Amino acid sequence: MASAKVPLLNDTDDTIAFGEEENLNSNTFRHPYVIFFHLVFRGLALVTYIFGSFFSDSFIGIFVFLILLLSMDFWTVKNVTGRLLVGLRWWNYVDDNGKSHWVFESRKNRIHPGESRYFWTGLIVFPVLWVIFWLVCLFGLKFKWMLVVSIAIVLHGANLYGYVKCRFGSEKSMSTNVTEFFRRQVIQNVANIMSKPAQPSANAANATNII
Repeated sequence: MASAKVPLLNDTDDTIAFGEEENLNSNTFRHPYVIFFHLVFRGLALVTYIFGSFFSDSFIGIFVFLILLLSMDFWTVKNVTGRLLVGLRWWNYVDDNGKSHWVFESRKNRIHPGESRYFWTGLIVFPVLWVIFWLVCLFGLKFKWMLVVSIAIVLHGANLYGYVKCRFGSEKSMSTNVTEFFRRQVIQNVANIMSKPAQPSANAANATNII
């Protein structure tokens, strides 16, 4: 039985190898254009959803344009911005036996804090906004628009889940990380309390002045 192998890029591929990007400059954004494309497609999709009906009465036209923007955003965030901004990548391959494997990778190099902040903010805020719009469609009985919003939630949610899995690992690892964080916080607070010098009471201070 042949062993499963991860497919490799061919020799003529000019893609930068994962984890071999240039060192970051802490004074300026290293990838300003990547930040722009990380936000532009999902931002345009949201703007089109909100204001598209003011410029066109065609639901099909707006639907197709939204799907195009959401698909471009999904591909860009999955394959480009996550790798360059935060050193994370998730992908899938099928082995020789036809079994599908999901791979979640995390680069340990130093990440620019500003770029990381833009990445995670865009990754989290937009799915939350789409969930709010889904609830509005549900209570407003706008079922055809609910379909569009559901697609946006699925595409945004897939990238969000993938990168959270890259960042924290499995569910067990995520729980362990959270527990470890709170444990360190408790220990630090207790240490700060124990290290504070005791304040002399007022009576003790007055007693030292008695002759």
